Amino acid sequence: MDLATIVGLVVCFAMVFMGIVTGDDGMAALKNFADYKSALITFGGAFCCVLAQYSIPDFIGSLKAMGKAFKQPKNDDEGTIKSIIELSNIARKEGLLALEEAANNLEDQFMKKGILLIVDGTDPELVRAIMETEMTCIEDRHKKVIGFYDTVGAMGPAWGMIGTLIGLINMLQGLSDVSTVGPNMSVALITTLYGSLLANWIAAPISGKLKYNNDMEIMLKEVMIEGLLSIQAGENPRVIEEKLKSFLSPSQRTSLAQGGDEDNATPGGGE
Repeated sequence: MDLATIVGLVVCFAMVFMGIVTGDDGMAALKNFADYKSALITFGGAFCCVLAQYSIPDFIGSLKAMGKAFKQPKNDDEGTIKSIIELSNIARKEGLLALEEAANNLEDQFMKKGILLIVDGTDPELVRAIMETEMTCIEDRHKKVIGFYDTVGAMGPAWGMIGTLIGLINMLQGLSDVSTVGPNMSVALITTLYGSLLANWIAAPISGKLKYNNDMEIMLKEVMIEGLLSIQAGENPRVIEEKLKSFLSPSQRTSLAQGGDEDNATPGGGE
C-alpha cells in the first residue's frame, strides 16, 4: 500500500472533522453537514456529467483505477539498471543470442519484449520505434484515466454551485415563510462544501498521484529502451551504467554505486 496517499487523505479528513466538532456544538454539529439532497446534486450531478463524456466501460475502468493510487508502484530504478548491466555482461561474454534464456527469467514484459526483438536481430531503429510506440500507448492510457479525475475535479465545484443556486432560489421564493430560509440556505452552502471536497479531497489527490506514478513508470521505460539499445550496440557495460545513471538522482547514484561495490566485493574481504 502507498502510505503517503493513505496518510494524506486520512489527515485531510481529520482536519475537516476536527474543524466541525471542535465548535460549541461538538459532535452534534455533524448533523449540520449531512444532507442527502446536497449529496445527490453534487456527487450525482458531477459523476453523471462525467459519464456523459466517457463510454460506460471507460467510466467503470477509470473508477476502478482509483485503487492504483493506493498501491505502492513496483518501479525499481536501481534494480532495473542492475538488471540491464547484468544483461550487458551476458551479451558481452556469450553474445546477444544468450539473452533469450535470460529474458525468460524477467517479470517485466516491456523489457522482455525489447530483449526478444534484439535477439531476433531487429534493426536498432525499429526496436526503438516499436518500444517507444508501446510506451506512448501506455502513457496515453494513463492520461485518459488521469483526465477522468481532472474532469471530476472540475465538475465537483460546478455542481456544488448549481446546488447553491437551487438553494438560494428556493430560499428567495420562500422568504415569506421564515422557517424555510434556514434549510434552503443550508442546502445552498453544503452543496458548495461537498463540491469542494470532491474536487480537492478526492479528485485532485488521486489525479496527482496517478500523474506521479505515470511519470515514474515512463522514465523507467526510457531507461530500459536506452539500456537495451546500448546492449545491442555492443557498448561496454561500464559505459552503459554511467549512461543510465543520468536518469537517477544523486542519492540514487550513490546507492547504486554502493550496491555495485557490494556485489563485486570478494567474500571475506580478500583481494
